[in-house]
Amino acid sequence: MKQQYDLIIIGGGMVGASLACALLPAAKRLALSIAVIETHPLAQDPLSYTPSYDARATALAYGSRASYQLMGVWDTLREHLSPIEHIHVSDKGRFGAARLHADDENVEALGYVVENHWLGRVLLDRLQQPDAKKCIDFICPAEVTALTPQPGRMGVTLYQGEEAHELSAELVVMADGGRSSLRENLGIHYHIAGYDQHAIVTNVSPQQPHGGVAYERFTDSGPMALLPLEDQDGLHRCGLVWTVADDELDSILALDDAAFIARLQERFGYRLGRFVKVGERFHYPLKLMLAEEQVRANLVVLGNAAHALHPIAGQGYNLALRGVVALAEQLIHSREAGQSLGELAMLERFYAERLSDQQRTIGFSDSTMKLFASRNPLLGLGRDLGLQLMDVCPPAKTLFARSAMGLDSPAPDLK
Repeated sequence: MKQQYDLIIIGGGMVGASLACALLPAAKRLALSIAVIETHPLAQDPLSYTPSYDARATALAYGSRASYQLMGVWDTLREHLSPIEHIHVSDKGRFGAARLHADDENVEALGYVVENHWLGRVLLDRLQQPDAKKCIDFICPAEVTALTPQPGRMGVTLYQGEEAHELSAELVVMADGGRSSLRENLGIHYHIAGYDQHAIVTNVSPQQPHGGVAYERFTDSGPMALLPLEDQDGLHRCGLVWTVADDELDSILALDDAAFIARLQERFGYRLGRFVKVGERFHYPLKLMLAEEQVRANLVVLGNAAHALHPIAGQGYNLALRGVVALAEQLIHSREAGQSLGELAMLERFYAERLSDQQRTIGFSDSTMKLFASRNPLLGLGRDLGLQLMDVCPPAKTLFARSAMGLDSPAPDLK
């Protein structure tokens, strides 16, 4: 651990570790010194995949693949990915439906589903390789308790056990998730709008194999997504994200496994036969959240610390990853130009570009949720006609698919 760094990343989760990995291709060439500070201990055992039926998972858009390829982790990551080869969108009790196919878009997959623990392990393993250790200090377990602006830098107070350390950097990136007390201490405010909904997240096993299909099913009690996962112990496996109203949450969580499966079956239908197993159930409140201030001199707020959106379109992590790659590109260009990584004018340009992406992605998720939650019969007819039109109109389908795959953004450049 040094006292001064070019960049300090607070949070070694998927967002923070991805930023460190994104900078690695250029870090040695540009002599960047980077510290990643994480509250949890780092696993010391060799990289291995540990199966868990209850593993939480994330949907990666096809465009996210290019980012992880540039970071040098894609070949390892894909050892335990489930490709999304088809997307099936339907409206329960109505005629509207749309289907997207990877073959129609000339790609091997529309996206991928990765278990969070595997993605995290692959990223952290990359940061523990000898070439990475030359320019990145991984400081853990440690807790950052204060950030203090300094002339041209940002001071960081952290504790390892009872021992305090004072560090500083040209730029501090806060990638510590959506529950950071640091942001409150800094007076960073948020626009927050609740949906009066919770997401129930679990894994389920259907009788029939999923066939690489991701299902988005809209119902009168909330949308649900069923994502393809790797089979395990002879059982087919899918990740379920089920949106329910706040006042229904307790009653659904109180159901035993058989009753929960019966309720799910009634909501989803029998496209995959009967569900035969459900895993541990998690839940969290759904809200739209956007930080009103995401950059200051020598400071950037990134990932869930900056924004949260409805999971209806599965774009939350992909939006965060686009921000990660855009910031990495900007920092590389700034160092090449001899500029400070914390220069406010540069960070404000980065923020202006990211804000348009955030507003577009959040707006799409928000408007889609409200459209399909409406019980207005005219809106219902309109959305069903829209789904049917997209299903039979190849140009409209391709436009939607490219947006869902994250191919409407420029290709990243991290060299």
